[in-house]
Amino acid sequence: MTRMDIATLAPAAYRALTALDSRAHQGALPAGLLDLVKLRVSQINGCAYCVDSHSHDLVKGGESPARVYAVAAWDEGPYFSPAERAAFALAESMTRLSEGAPRVPDEVWEQARRHFGDEDLAQLVMVITTINAWNRVCVTVRMVPESFAG
Repeated sequence: MTRMDIATLAPAAYRALTALDSRAHQGALPAGLLDLVKLRVSQINGCAYCVDSHSHDLVKGGESPARVYAVAAWDEGPYFSPAERAAFALAESMTRLSEGAPRVPDEVWEQARRHFGDEDLAQLVMVITTINAWNRVCVTVRMVPESFAG
């Protein structure tokens, strides 16, 4: 059960986060790539609401279920391109800042730069930042996944 309706109780801040999320998606990166990254970050953060949401968004957008299932083990299987792998590595490094040093190592950053121009890389950084914020909100207030009918 959801602990509180954060959108109602903190409407200005909620609208601001929604606006940031919307702005972060304005760029050249494909929505499918962004949803894959958001799914991976949400898996790491244990956000049931966002894992549910982004998994469904990916399938609705035409992504194969096999690739959606494989996101949790992206570095082990054959499903992802080098650019997607670079995006996942950056997303994991940014999400796991407290788990060790160096944080966002140069090799992770340089790998991402090989696949993404500066504007695309900036968009990716902002999308990763925003989904981390959403995960923290959703986990804290225990937002119930939309597909849960219970």
